[in-house]
Amino acid sequence: MSVTSGLICGPRFLLSANIRSVPLLEIRNLTKVFPHSESLLGGKAVGEVRAVDGVSLDIHSGETLGLVGESGSGKSTLGRLILRLIEPTSGSVRFDGRDLVAASRGDMRRLRRDMQIIFQDPFASLDPRFRVADIIAEPLVIHGTSSRQDPAGVRARVAELLRAVGLDESALQRFPHEFSGGQRQRIGIARALALRPKFIVCDEPVSALDVSVGAQIVNLLAQLQRDFGLTYLFISHSMPVVRYLSTRIAVMYRGKIVEVGDAEQITTRPAHAYTRSLLEATPEVAV
Repeated sequence: MSVTSGLICGPRFLLSANIRSVPLLEIRNLTKVFPHSESLLGGKAVGEVRAVDGVSLDIHSGETLGLVGESGSGKSTLGRLILRLIEPTSGSVRFDGRDLVAASRGDMRRLRRDMQIIFQDPFASLDPRFRVADIIAEPLVIHGTSSRQDPAGVRARVAELLRAVGLDESALQRFPHEFSGGQRQRIGIARALALRPKFIVCDEPVSALDVSVGAQIVNLLAQLQRDFGLTYLFISHSMPVVRYLSTRIAVMYRGKIVEVGDAEQITTRPAHAYTRSLLEATPEVAV
């Protein structure tokens, strides 16, 4: 079965006219260096690993920037650096004109309402001790957009989010282990949508799912982008999925961006040898 089997409509549903001239995100010379030890158990650092090495990118409002590369290329680290889930070694990230690297802890807390993440593993990203209602309501309560003193209002908002991702209210009082992988990922997406963010990092959200379920999740993400006016950084090692969903594609290799451009250009007229090797490894998009 093709990786893109089950995907609806064309590969890029957004028009360039919808993209603002001023980027929503401006990433400049972003670098993350991790200490390296020869011992599997740690010990004294004997070197360093440049997981992200001087990356500069713009992401415009309303677009999907696909970030593609093999495992270990630095894609997920870059996504976490952008959200400041981990601290950069150097470089800058500006979100909607605001400097995230220089932001205080309090400022970051407020900014996180506009920036969310969908994690790769739906089996590990949901707390097994919480019911679905509490998982989705948690960001609403933490950020003060809803109150525990208004349970009816919280429940109504959570039910609305569940419907948006294709689940019904019967899920509210159930635990994560009672759901399939695809359903769990839908719950994770509902949680990411709870605060009505502008920007979402989708960190390989279909890599842990089988092909048909993954196609459903990709179609859901496309629909939610249209419905909510979202901007995505979509991280994947799958060129067919990235080509389908993305407005533009950035190719990452050994911590560096080696090529970036329009999705059609990247997949039909690649300029870099590494991009060509990724395409040639995938029969559906071989050049």
